[in-house]
Amino acid sequence: MHLSRTPAEAAAVAAVAAVDSPPAGDGEPSEPSHPAGRAGARPLYVPVRPCACGFALRVFRSPLGDRTAVAFTTERRLFDVLGPGQPAIRLALPAVRALAAPLGVGLVSVDPQLTAPPVHPDPDPPLTPLAG
Repeated sequence: MHLSRTPAEAAAVAAVAAVDSPPAGDGEPSEPSHPAGRAGARPLYVPVRPCACGFALRVFRSPLGDRTAVAFTTERRLFDVLGPGQPAIRLALPAVRALAAPLGVGLVSVDPQLTAPPVHPDPDPPLTPLAG
């Protein structure tokens, strides 16, 4: 699957790869650990929600507003971002992409750090008395 990125997203990925890729013994950068490196080779913690048939992949929004699946390299990172009650399954990155693709989600964010609380409209907003 080809993932096209905006220049800003590509720069952010390059910055993360540079930070997460300490130089190897010969002074050359080692292979990045994520988001584009060997993350696909090991299982990640993927948030799910219960549904009638078992569990369904949770889909979020990126800071740019794009729909994204998320995955975490450690259970601790998952709990730090989404809370300890968040159910998760272990999947490799290609499996996460395969689950997200039929939903029209082409982006998978590995170890996102910021989240916003869900928006719940107030079903009964308080009434304000009319002046008069």
